[in-house]
Amino acid sequence: MRNLTILFLILFTSNSFSQIECEFDSDINDTSGTYKNTKDYVMHERYFGNNKATLFFSLVNADGLISLNVQYIQKNSDFISAKCLDKNSKVYVQLANGKVITLLGIEQENCGNLVRNENENIRFISGYFLFMKDSYEELKKSPIEIIRIKFAGEMQDFIIKSELISELDGKTYKPENYFINYLKCVE
Repeated sequence: MRNLTILFLILFTSNSFSQIECEFDSDINDTSGTYKNTKDYVMHERYFGNNKATLFFSLVNADGLISLNVQYIQKNSDFISAKCLDKNSKVYVQLANGKVITLLGIEQENCGNLVRNENENIRFISGYFLFMKDSYEELKKSPIEIIRIKFAGEMQDFIIKSELISELDGKTYKPENYFINYLKCVE
């Protein structure tokens, strides 16, 4: 009986300390509606020579409509060709359980912005994607393996790591469990 009590305490305390806290950039509730937006989360980084690319996710709940905000930032001393999002753009999420979840782009065309500083070009593109009703629950159950973004005219795959130490900010991220850990924040 004593061993069972000790086991219960160990499981309870480790489970309570492993809970992920929800952090928001915006959390508004007023007469015009509600809006919650989680902080940007590094999902993928690729640093090779002078070519740098970072993929960020954040979750949004606007008056009960939950969406995924995807931001892709590229930096290079050379010219960076445009990637565009349009009404046919999608995000495909392949889960560890073998299922592929599709998120649909919101109908807006966006080819991002190109900014030039003294040393490099920076291209920033952002778009919102809607969860399909039947796939939302699957994302809470299984880790992510691959993310595929369908831009206008091309697709790009991102292999998702279980743990990522960001070169951008030095923080440790767990991108494969992003939906498992953070969907609860916008429900």
